[in-house]
Amino acid sequence: MSFVTKLWLSSKSAIASSSSNAQEKMRAIAYSMDLLIPGLYIWLPRGFTLRIGGSLPDDEPYKYPGMIHSSAGFGLVLPGYKILTTYQGSYDPKQTPDIGFTKL
Repeated sequence: MSFVTKLWLSSKSAIASSSSNAQEKMRAIAYSMDLLIPGLYIWLPRGFTLRIGGSLPDDEPYKYPGMIHSSAGFGLVLPGYKILTTYQGSYDPKQTPDIGFTKL
């Protein structure tokens, strides 16, 4: 019985570690695209990411909070601040829905 419990706990921590690693990779893509750092960025469901170029987030003086709010997409940032991407959302972690009008 204890073997089964240990096995379940170890697999649960491996999943949590994998999830954290995937979130950090997505954060690096968000950072690079947000700052228009040249590179090729691809992200797919289940944590698959590909980042050629770009940069890791600079967490000084604070941790970069941006995130990508879509499960799949790609981005190509070219020198000269030209960007081609499927992502049209905000990098703001507190994203509010855009309902198309402002009520005063």
